[in-house]
Amino acid sequence: MLFIHNDVVEKILNMEDCIEAQEKAFRDLAEGTATHRPRSDIYAPCEREDGYYRWGTMEGCSGGYLAIRMKSDIMTWPMAANGSWTEDKYCIEPGTYCGLIMLFSTMNGEPLAFINDGILQHMRVGGGSGIGAKYLARENATTVGMLGSGGMARTYLQAYCAVRKITKVKVYSPTKRNRDAYASEMGRRLNIEVEAVDNPEEAVRDSDIVSSCTDSMAPTFEADWLSEGQHVTMLGPMEISNEVLQRVDVKISQGESGLDIESKDTEKGIGHSPMAWVAGSEEERKRLPGKQDNFNFIVNFPSFGDLINNPSLGRTDDRQITFYHNMGNQGLQFSSVGGLVYEKALQEKVGRTIPTEWFLQDIRD
Repeated sequence: MLFIHNDVVEKILNMEDCIEAQEKAFRDLAEGTATHRPRSDIYAPCEREDGYYRWGTMEGCSGGYLAIRMKSDIMTWPMAANGSWTEDKYCIEPGTYCGLIMLFSTMNGEPLAFINDGILQHMRVGGGSGIGAKYLARENATTVGMLGSGGMARTYLQAYCAVRKITKVKVYSPTKRNRDAYASEMGRRLNIEVEAVDNPEEAVRDSDIVSSCTDSMAPTFEADWLSEGQHVTMLGPMEISNEVLQRVDVKISQGESGLDIESKDTEKGIGHSPMAWVAGSEEERKRLPGKQDNFNFIVNFPSFGDLINNPSLGRTDDRQITFYHNMGNQGLQFSSVGGLVYEKALQEKVGRTIPTEWFLQDIRD
């Protein structure tokens, strides 16, 4: 059994392979040879009076692998002086995080690997957005308007460059230092022009691909900034307003994005959670944000599988504005990309070996 750390994942996983692995798994899902369970979270009171503990899991099964992704976070929802509202997280203390993928063989049940989820998480989400751009963006798309300058904004841009001949990017994020650093780094890394701009409208206007990659609890751009022929995607469920969704012509979702379970302990739309089981007193639950009108994690759009079976659901002319809801197949992403990383680690003889017998027992469960 292997423990595969972030530094190993970063070394062996490239975006082209990441996109290919996910696309195959999504096609297998449409054909019924892969399956997954959408994300669900558990909330419980924590030591902070302005926060809550959140445990999140999702599973997927594809290509002979079963993966469960697990994360343990202390959540807060800070509002800045300028009115921006975000979702923040950490494990133990700010700046440290705990996210793990456990990978199993569906052939004999063997536990195969633990994988840090940091790099793989960024790559699988960016790769998902690349699939959307591959099938929905105009063939001649060359420019990107990027809202956000974090790790996801980096892998999203890598993915767009993998599926289209991107030549110029306009990036905006509220902190000038961060957007300037992004422009400098990504311009060098991808050998393209990346310009930091001073407001989100400037980034969105006239860009072929509009990409919102933030942790915002509110919409990040206006519907009237959009123009004919653009392709739009997002990271979080609240970045896209209902007005934007009404403005676009074609809407495709990655896949089924939420569970439909009703009980006294379940709630939908807490923070960025599509489905949550919540513990805590009535007073403690007041720390949690209420569901927002623009919560668009769970949608009723045709899926990528539907698009594969019926291409007419996608872009049919260059004047249409298309939208890809980059959520839904999270567990399947971890099984497909996690399986790929495991195979690459075996091939290159990297990762840390731990005894498989530590995870086996002779007592029937």
